[in-house]
Amino acid sequence: MGAFEYRQAQEIRDTFGRHGVRFLFIGKSGAILLGYPDTTQDADLFVEKSPQNGVALVKALAELGFELTASQAGEIIRGKDFVQFKNGPFDLDLVFAPDGIESFAGAWSRHVESEGFPVCHPDDIIESKRAANRMKDRESLPRLEAFRDYWRKKDK
Repeated sequence: MGAFEYRQAQEIRDTFGRHGVRFLFIGKSGAILLGYPDTTQDADLFVEKSPQNGVALVKALAELGFELTASQAGEIIRGKDFVQFKNGPFDLDLVFAPDGIESFAGAWSRHVESEGFPVCHPDDIIESKRAANRMKDRESLPRLEAFRDYWRKKDK
């Protein structure tokens, strides 16, 4: 698959909105929607973990063109910590329990709306990357932190 595109974010936002799915863009895709100058290969979504939200999410994913197996649908409804799709219309990671973020409710209370996109606050994106502690995350932290500082100043 190619790089994550703005059009994909719009499709996610609009389709999830129609189905009432509670989610936040997280990771680099979330930062990009706030203006972070980088690319990523997939959309990363922090999804509220509840059976009702999971059922709505399964329906929304089907509308987007993802062909879910019964096993995948069950994992989503149960809120498995991490579900990855590489065989749909675009690459998508669903995260129900991101590293470094205590709860969806807490992240929601801090989230940022950018052009109608619900995005994790840059502090949460950074904390999640720090807690994941993968090499690629450690390498991106200084740039994400510099972007966060710029982002804070531009809104003042």
